[in-house]
Amino acid sequence: MNKFRQTVSSPFEGARDWWHRARGWQRVIVYVLLLLFALSLPSLPVASFMSPYVEWQSLLFFPIGVYVLLALGLNIVVGQAGLLDLGFVAFYAIGAYFLAYLGTQSSWNFWVILPIAVLMAAVSGIILGAPTLRLRGDYLAIVTLGFGEIVRITAINTEAIGGTNGIAGIPHPPSIEGVYLFGEEIFKYGLLASKPYYYLLVLLCAVVIILSVRWNRSRVGRAWAAIREDEDAAEVMGVPTYKFKLLAFAIGASIGGATGVFWAGKTVSIVPQDFPFMLSATILAAVVLGGSGNIPGVMLGAFMVAWLPERFRGFQDYRIMIFGAVLVAMMVFRPEGLLPSRQRKAELKEGTGGMGSLGAEVGGPDSVDAAEVAK
Repeated sequence: MNKFRQTVSSPFEGARDWWHRARGWQRVIVYVLLLLFALSLPSLPVASFMSPYVEWQSLLFFPIGVYVLLALGLNIVVGQAGLLDLGFVAFYAIGAYFLAYLGTQSSWNFWVILPIAVLMAAVSGIILGAPTLRLRGDYLAIVTLGFGEIVRITAINTEAIGGTNGIAGIPHPPSIEGVYLFGEEIFKYGLLASKPYYYLLVLLCAVVIILSVRWNRSRVGRAWAAIREDEDAAEVMGVPTYKFKLLAFAIGASIGGATGVFWAGKTVSIVPQDFPFMLSATILAAVVLGGSGNIPGVMLGAFMVAWLPERFRGFQDYRIMIFGAVLVAMMVFRPEGLLPSRQRKAELKEGTGGMGSLGAEVGGPDSVDAAEVAK
């Protein structure tokens, strides 16, 4: 099994070594090429293979694009700060409901409502985190799970926001005529126009990635790493752990809220059943599957989690079983994820499960605890 891991990881290690040695202009070229590739995906002739059962452009927006953006937001909370959040769907719902309510009850523009919804999602993250972030591990996970369910049940029981019927008639962003990309208008929004919303998600993902990288290299990122590895030691060394955990929750919540706004603007109507606990669990699985804490890995994990069930939709009920088997195999052969960061691999080897101390310690495959169990 160890030989299998080394064989699989060697190409990625070589690419990672080149990336660390690359000069600034080389990295800029790679970034531009990746952005152009992402923007050209809806127009590439791959639809027959990638999505034989669903329209490829619609699939790129939801669930692929939405899952990738949600995973980037959750990665800040789970991957960088080491906080297990099982109620992330709540912030996604808050953003969607703010757009739906304000858009149908007022004459405000989509772009005016967007920052308000993002701000309110961040405030919700602070409201959740302020009394609960002194908890750790399993206790924090249970509280966040409860928060997600509270938001969903509140939406069901609140007639002012539609109750079980939800809200319909959500406004699209205002269209701009005459702007083309790859021969098609990119700012002409509508119910059946998936490309413009996908382009917005790509641009938002690019902004989130840039900010995440800069945060990770700053004092904030170092504080998150210290909290993730050993919160008690970080406190002893003078790190204000509570403040930085609250910041991680607020940033992750704001990204979740922004994703909800874009999704609601595309779907036109929302109901409380659109925000189940399983969505939080799925996004968390994407983060862990791809490689918690590593942005390319998290994006790859979200893509696989969103795409594989749709690609094998022809297997009907068996597709979920196949998907689950793939996840189990990944946890057996590569528990650190598809594209883990070196730091996360080291944490897993030391026995922290690759995401910091989320309750009880989890012995990695090469840790002393694992060796003792294998005897």
